[in-house]
Amino acid sequence: MRSLLIVLDSVGAGAAPDARRYGDAGADTLGHIIARTGLRLPVLDALGLARILGRECTVPQASWGRMRPRAAGKDSTTGHWEIAGIVAHRPFAVFDAFPPALLAPIEAEAGTRFLGNIPASGTEIIERLGPEHLRTGLPILYTSADPVLQIAAHEAVIPPDRLYALCGIARRHADAWAIGRVIARPFEGEPGAFRRTPRRHDFAMLPPRSVLDALVEAGHAVLGIGKTADLFAGRGFTASTPTASNGAGMQAIAETWATTRDGLVFANLVDFDTEYGHRRDVAGYAGALAAFDAWLGGFLPVVAKDDLLILTADHGNDPTHRGTDHTREEVPLLLHHAGRSDALGTRDGFGDVAATLADFHGVAWPGGRSCLA
Repeated sequence: MRSLLIVLDSVGAGAAPDARRYGDAGADTLGHIIARTGLRLPVLDALGLARILGRECTVPQASWGRMRPRAAGKDSTTGHWEIAGIVAHRPFAVFDAFPPALLAPIEAEAGTRFLGNIPASGTEIIERLGPEHLRTGLPILYTSADPVLQIAAHEAVIPPDRLYALCGIARRHADAWAIGRVIARPFEGEPGAFRRTPRRHDFAMLPPRSVLDALVEAGHAVLGIGKTADLFAGRGFTASTPTASNGAGMQAIAETWATTRDGLVFANLVDFDTEYGHRRDVAGYAGALAAFDAWLGGFLPVVAKDDLLILTADHGNDPTHRGTDHTREEVPLLLHHAGRSDALGTRDGFGDVAATLADFHGVAWPGGRSCLA
């Protein structure tokens, strides 16, 4: 009994009913990218994406629908937790700058001071403060529109293991402030040519029990690809393969799937969000979607009839929307299993994925509605 859950990070399918409360009225990640670029996604459309987006097509090759978020917030942790059956009723905290009451104990325990403490993009902040970091050896701390605290350091100045230890200290103090993730951001290179390395690591708050725990308790493997295990602080996973890009993620999915005989492979493809959504790069986002569509066409033949493949997203990040924040959107839902082609409608919450996985693997789970029922 093999299942594969792929989260296309930030690939939203239109504004959620409460989008106005988040400043996101009119957001539509997929719709606006397709309208601006003429993007064609023949494999996803054939599975049912065309129907999800309101276009006519032949009978879909999978079951199709969309999901409406119930949890408060529009970040990766909130979205992935809800997909796994955890509904966060309070959003994680977002800061423009972190207060001394949070930073002082982190600095005292770590024995260092920080540069920065401002909102910025990851590439911008290392270009701006990287030279000072090289001179002083002080780590760079920054945030963004997400509920995250990020610490960047040149690998030749603060090796990754030391950076991870520093982030572990920050994680312990950040819990009381409801910060969803502390993220280690190693980089390398010289001033004017800094580049982030693949050794990013996310330190999330420890989540409540999820369907992933139920699967593991029943003896099934739960194998993370990309940042999924990090988003759950490792809870509910039996193994994890971190990846640094969509390309590496797709390769890891194929390799892991080929050796998996039972359990769940739970993957996140992050470039849509980090490389293109936040940077408001419409053409780049379209190119990444086209690359995934082409890869998926080659991968589908190794998905057996009795396997379960679920494709969805965790939130939106409309690159045509103002600002650089995520957008509050519904997300697409595609289920490839047993030749079924069912109209799944609009599901009330991402937790129907958790219910579907529980149903497929024969484990008890109290929330959501299975799409296989």
